[in-house]
Amino acid sequence: MKNKIAFITGVTGQDGAYLSSLLLNKGYEVHGLMRRSSQFNTARLLELCQDPSADERLQLHYGDSTDSMNVFSLIEAIRPDEIYNLAAQSHVSVSFEMPVYTADVNALGTLRILEAVHRAGLTGRTRVYQASTSELFGKVAEVPQKETTPFHPRSPYGVAKLFGYWAVINYRESYQMFASNGILFNHESPYRGETFVTKKVTQAAAGIAYGLQEKVLLGNLDAKRDWGHARDYVEAMWRILQFDRPEDFIIATGEQHSVRELVEEAFRFIGTSIRWEGTGLNEVGIARVPRYQGGGAIPDRTDTEERVVVEISPEFFRPAEVETLLGDSSKARQLLGWEIKTTFQDLVREMMAYDCRVVEEALKR
Repeated sequence: MKNKIAFITGVTGQDGAYLSSLLLNKGYEVHGLMRRSSQFNTARLLELCQDPSADERLQLHYGDSTDSMNVFSLIEAIRPDEIYNLAAQSHVSVSFEMPVYTADVNALGTLRILEAVHRAGLTGRTRVYQASTSELFGKVAEVPQKETTPFHPRSPYGVAKLFGYWAVINYRESYQMFASNGILFNHESPYRGETFVTKKVTQAAAGIAYGLQEKVLLGNLDAKRDWGHARDYVEAMWRILQFDRPEDFIIATGEQHSVRELVEEAFRFIGTSIRWEGTGLNEVGIARVPRYQGGGAIPDRTDTEERVVVEISPEFFRPAEVETLLGDSSKARQLLGWEIKTTFQDLVREMMAYDCRVVEEALKR
């Protein structure tokens, strides 16, 4: 049988890299859309796609989901069996600073994909997965959130993603297109972008453990999220497109943790505990850690001191906060046979082990 062909937008991101690895291991021919950059941005793909035949079956194309002609030409030429639309301006806080661009990529970018499949005459052939988000729920109407929970997004990112969500349903109902939304709750990994709070915390904890970083500045410590591993979540994406009919699914662990717990788990990995003092913007986290020596110094990890390692900054609070997100993925578990394989604790430990290794390798150079 001919190998299936997949087209992934946002292929160089965390999810794109994990999904590429999964599909290559399943024998797919994978085409990825990547934005032109003056620097190579394929590091995640190089690390994760270790299949010896990956070079032959993984093809990268320069392009952008904001370019209608580019999107249409690629889809018409590749004629994929499956499209995974992962491209997005995915940082919630940044979406307040760049709302128009966020809407162009996250909302109209989704519409361009759907319309390209329709115009290319691929409605009966190509299945489309849309990366939706728990940020649709925003100011939550119920806990936990289910597929039937009303939406109330609290950021330009969430609003743009809501447009994409309904565009998928509209094309599914109008043209009988196999198009499905995966409403994914927060999912992380060692390959998470450095501006996201999980990666920011684990990188900081690793730097502090080696005396190379003094402290980390954070926002709302009590914001609660349903955190899973991206490796588990991309399997859910694939399962959604293998289902016998197009439907929308929540993908979540059903377990909730605060940013405060994330910090405590990360510092626990480096052998210390956090003591919290103060309240509000004056709250700090104190721990016994190696003495801060500044960048470039060879650290003496036996020279420790008790000091402030976490401070709160108003810079990292959103204009409209999302206080709590918790997903109910019963539908995905029952209909898709999907399950969580990585606990929150194991996720943080894996991220910490990776970031500590990166610091150690840098010190050796």
